[in-house]
Amino acid sequence: MRRAAIIVGVGLGLASGCADDEGRGGSFGVPMASASASVGSFTSGPGDGTATSSAATVADGTAEGGPGGGIKLDVAPDTGGMVDDGGNAEGCEKVDFLFVIDNSGSMGDNQDSLIASFPGFIQSIQNTLTEAQDYHIMVVDTDAQWGGACPVLCPAFGFCPEIPTYPCGVTPEACDTTLGAGVVHTMASDAPNVPCNFTTGGRYMDSTEPDLISAFQCSAKVGSDGDGSERPMGAMVGALSEDLAQPGACNEGFVREDAILVVTIITDEEDDDSNGLPAGWFANVTASKLGDATAIVMLGLINDTDAAAPVCPAESQDPAKIREFVDMFPNSIRGSVCAASYNQFFQQAVDLIDTTCDEFIPPAG
Repeated sequence: MRRAAIIVGVGLGLASGCADDEGRGGSFGVPMASASASVGSFTSGPGDGTATSSAATVADGTAEGGPGGGIKLDVAPDTGGMVDDGGNAEGCEKVDFLFVIDNSGSMGDNQDSLIASFPGFIQSIQNTLTEAQDYHIMVVDTDAQWGGACPVLCPAFGFCPEIPTYPCGVTPEACDTTLGAGVVHTMASDAPNVPCNFTTGGRYMDSTEPDLISAFQCSAKVGSDGDGSERPMGAMVGALSEDLAQPGACNEGFVREDAILVVTIITDEEDDDSNGLPAGWFANVTASKLGDATAIVMLGLINDTDAAAPVCPAESQDPAKIREFVDMFPNSIRGSVCAASYNQFFQQAVDLIDTTCDEFIPPAG
């Protein structure tokens, strides 16, 4: 393992508005938990190491088959009893992080919790994945809107009462209204509403960003007046699709074949509006990694209605399809979106990401 000591309680902070009166934020100094065990309401994935050896991408998220019988992809090759940690081509040097953030009306506090946990998370990533310091970070929201109700309100009032900074009369870029395109300029009633201006010049951040914390805050505070018909699975599939990765397309350059992929889904609803079913979503996501499910870490911050002691209210919607999808990945963790802090969840995730990185074998060529 290429593990360095994790430095906790780092002096990274956000603007004072990022933590709320429920104690969100705080230090990241929680005990490291095994990725194969449950921690409170946090549940690891099936961990049986099975997945199909290849998966066909289907544009609408549907596919025949899915996880199940097939070769064990996470079993290390037979080395004859010799241990080689880094002397061969095994191990990742790059990580692509995709955050799929629900921007519907109930998600404001959850976005604040995510933003507050990010400094400790990325600091632990930097201190733990010592040989994987090249990373991309992209945020997508769960609809294709831009500006909430402003396109309707502008003609009636000449300005947008909900978002006074909304540029009435200005047509947003095509990617601003494309489901799955990286967020670079939010336009919502409780969002920064300024261009994020990433140093990449694209719709994602990378490790050269001079103020990564502020850049993430700019993008991740996607607002809470988006479409009530959340489509996190559609946004995720779109973000990783070949269509949006083409030269000149919205997400060009984000996904790299020689990087592991870490997807974080944060939503407080079930996905009843995206095309397809869990098996199809799984096939599309794994296709972005050439069919290798073990090159992906799937993190789900969702309603914990299946937990023995749920944190979410009893009336919370059961995210059965999203839960099934997350658990299909051998490297996966689920946590409660209703938790007051996400620090412990992301600390557990760092351990799993590190293990996944160590065991990753980049594709030849």
